[in-house]
Amino acid sequence: MQIALIVACANFMQNLDSTIIVTALPAMAHSFATNAARVGEGITAYALAAAVCIPASAWLAERLGTRNLFSGAIALFTLSSMACGLSGSFAAFIAARLVQGGSAAMMSPVGRLIVLRNTEKHELMQTLSTLVWPSLLAPVIGPVLGGFITDALSWRWIFYVNLPFGIAAVALVLSLIPNHKVKEHTAFDHRGFLLLAAAVGCLSYGLDLIAGQQLDVPLALGLFAAAAAAGYAAVRHLDSAGQPLVRLNVLRRREFFIATISGGGLSRAAISATPFLLPLMLEVSFGYSPLDAGVLLLVYMLANLLMKALTNPIIRRFGLRRVLMVNGAITAAGIAACALLAPGLPLGLTALILLLAGASRSMQFTAMLFTTFAEISDEERSPASVLFSLTQQIAMAVGVAGAALILNFSRLLRHAATLSAFDFRLALVLAGCIGAFAVFAYARLPESTGAEVSRRVAAG
Repeated sequence: MQIALIVACANFMQNLDSTIIVTALPAMAHSFATNAARVGEGITAYALAAAVCIPASAWLAERLGTRNLFSGAIALFTLSSMACGLSGSFAAFIAARLVQGGSAAMMSPVGRLIVLRNTEKHELMQTLSTLVWPSLLAPVIGPVLGGFITDALSWRWIFYVNLPFGIAAVALVLSLIPNHKVKEHTAFDHRGFLLLAAAVGCLSYGLDLIAGQQLDVPLALGLFAAAAAAGYAAVRHLDSAGQPLVRLNVLRRREFFIATISGGGLSRAAISATPFLLPLMLEVSFGYSPLDAGVLLLVYMLANLLMKALTNPIIRRFGLRRVLMVNGAITAAGIAACALLAPGLPLGLTALILLLAGASRSMQFTAMLFTTFAEISDEERSPASVLFSLTQQIAMAVGVAGAALILNFSRLLRHAATLSAFDFRLALVLAGCIGAFAVFAYARLPESTGAEVSRRVAAG
């Protein structure tokens, strides 16, 4: 559990930096004498570098050792955070964000691999539950915290605050985490890396174009076509190569495939759209101040935290398959129910809707993570961790891009110049519908999924 907490704290720092700059963009644009839309390329650069570098993390971990790579990635992440804050020009800032994203790509999959390799299977559920909260909380509190730091100090401090946490994390990793290293080194699969980098890079950038204010449909479609071609070539190569960069055999496991791609992909896309849509709806459509919107979102965040205490007992009682199906339907309904939010809605009902959406979101993320690694063997943990990080990042990007596309499409259909409450409500309802489709995928899971991990208590 000690190791899991260290990894979770490092991952929280990494997840937070992907969203904390959102509310600081205007102040940063002023410093760099440009516009906020252009400074937003810092978010794109971070996400793009992270997505491209994730596939190489398993090979580097085997070559350098998991502890060495993890501590080195945290150190590089911390130094590049300082470089972001010290940037005197926009070009220097983008370069620092690229390094920061690349180092973040090593932190999540390698940190998870460290936890998996130091945990007995019967302890896996309790330990993995610790790793869920960074992805639950960071997207919610990042924009609020970024706005507070920018107003109180300066936008540069959203990067400087990583320094003490980064130093402490490196010290804890080096002193408490064992170094797992493979003795027999394999050659680096350059072709596999380049094909995966091209596929993931084109897909990520195309999704970012859809989510951005300047919608470039021809370029986005071209990037998607390039991503599909590169992805097809990558799969063929990885399936036939003697020493592939990432082994795809784990995708043939039904539980892993459903939890990461079919059901899990739909759920993560729907759930990820909510933290993107809610702040915008509250501020842009309802006219709330950032502080008022932040207070309401704290209710959403609080529900995520409170649900953690109940998640494991519920999963032990009812099993992963049933929880994913029933709670998946509740999660979808909670997302769609957010469309009912309005300035005149009673505060109690508003809080109830946010509590439902936040609590069900928390349980679904946790149950999907358990299912992902429930039936994975020891030798499959390394590729499973890499593929999980990769599919998770893509699904979340698809969710945000899809929500942005629905907003713009709805606005264009109304022939309006600005977004309205109707656009946000439509996006939330459709996101809920997408989440509901995931339930059909979860129904294909065996009833016994994760029985050993969850130590499920039989009914009656």
